[in-house]
Amino acid sequence: MAKPLFANIQKELLLLRRDLVGLLVIFLMPVVLVVVVTLVQQNVLKTLGKTKIKALIIDSDRHGLEEKIRSAFMKSGDIDIAANPKGVAIKELRRAVAKGDFQFAIVIQEGTFEGIRHKAQDAARDSISTGNAGENQNEAHINAPDIQVYFDPTLREDVRSGITSSLENIIRSIDVNEKIQAISAILPEEIANELKKALGFMWSEEFKKSLPQIRMKWDDTPNIQVKEETAQYGDSVITPNTVQQNVPAWTLFGMFFIVVPLAGSLLKERQGEMLVRLLTMPQSCLTILAGKISAFVLICIIQFVVIMLMGKFILPLLGTPVLDLGTSPGALVVITLSAALAACGYGIFLGTIARTYEQASTFGAVSVVIAAAVGGIMVPVYVMPQFMQKISLISPLSWGLNAFLDVFVRGGDIFSVLPDVALLLIFFLVTCLLAWFNLSRRGHIRVR
Repeated sequence: MAKPLFANIQKELLLLRRDLVGLLVIFLMPVVLVVVVTLVQQNVLKTLGKTKIKALIIDSDRHGLEEKIRSAFMKSGDIDIAANPKGVAIKELRRAVAKGDFQFAIVIQEGTFEGIRHKAQDAARDSISTGNAGENQNEAHINAPDIQVYFDPTLREDVRSGITSSLENIIRSIDVNEKIQAISAILPEEIANELKKALGFMWSEEFKKSLPQIRMKWDDTPNIQVKEETAQYGDSVITPNTVQQNVPAWTLFGMFFIVVPLAGSLLKERQGEMLVRLLTMPQSCLTILAGKISAFVLICIIQFVVIMLMGKFILPLLGTPVLDLGTSPGALVVITLSAALAACGYGIFLGTIARTYEQASTFGAVSVVIAAAVGGIMVPVYVMPQFMQKISLISPLSWGLNAFLDVFVRGGDIFSVLPDVALLLIFFLVTCLLAWFNLSRRGHIRVR
């Protein structure tokens, strides 16, 4: 059994060595994808971090709202607000933003601050129940005009949402401060009036002066700070970055792309009657399939090692972080073997159902790309629509990627990856059984 198995492994490796196109697909493609995608994403992150968003504020109100909004946005360090120009029409402003001269512009109309102040005073009076809280209800209310924000059409939706939320928080803070100021002014008078009614002839202005005054002024420093941490398994600290995400993702994609040469190899042997001739020798079809699987699993392991070395030594020379392999090498070995077996099982199955090499290569490549897209290789699963997230659960690349990320990003160990490893091994067994069934229908199965 061992000698025929090693002979079949040697045969497959010799055939692969002669297939330069297949070797390029197996090794060069995942290497190029890892380098290109990682460098592009790394450059995008650097660009987002170093290039400030240009903004403009037009303040027709002139009551200090511009300075408060400007200082709040400038604290982030990511927004550069231009000086307030004079005499700029709204039409000109919108044209400048549409052209991309500014990423967004804020327009504060006249009467905005007075409207906020009057609303705050009304709310303060209504909040103090002294029997005359409704006296001011017949007074004319001053409505604050809306603050308008114009966005560049090319600005991403998440950036828009962040800017809008920040602006709403700034306005809410100003509104709360005005309400506090209004309460601090109204409440002492209301208390004095009630005491005057209660004390009657005992009331005096000297007594009023002795009452404590309310001063609503304090330090703006928050009492508690928000501390950011990454939830990971164990005590290991692994910084999530483009390298930690892309290296395992595209390694897995490259491993599954061996279905094309593997299915093609089996298909050629079937069509050229080579499989029949091999079965005339003292070996079974199981030995032949085991030789193919063993050879391609070895190729997958070499793929994994090459790309890991790239992430560790080559990518840092190009300006990316160094790949952190985690603290569980045993888990990486188990995941790699399981993913390689799953890829080989699918390749063997595809080689038994395809009728031509064109069918095998086209369907194999397209199906792997679709499984990669659905499985989160190209786009993270959590940003997909809900129904797509459910579909991703059936992609073997999703199982492999989850297992790899458990080690590369979450600091997991061999126990944390067992559920995904089990799914990969079940997929391998199911595809092999289906391949066995397809071969048996064609009369290729012969047990010795």
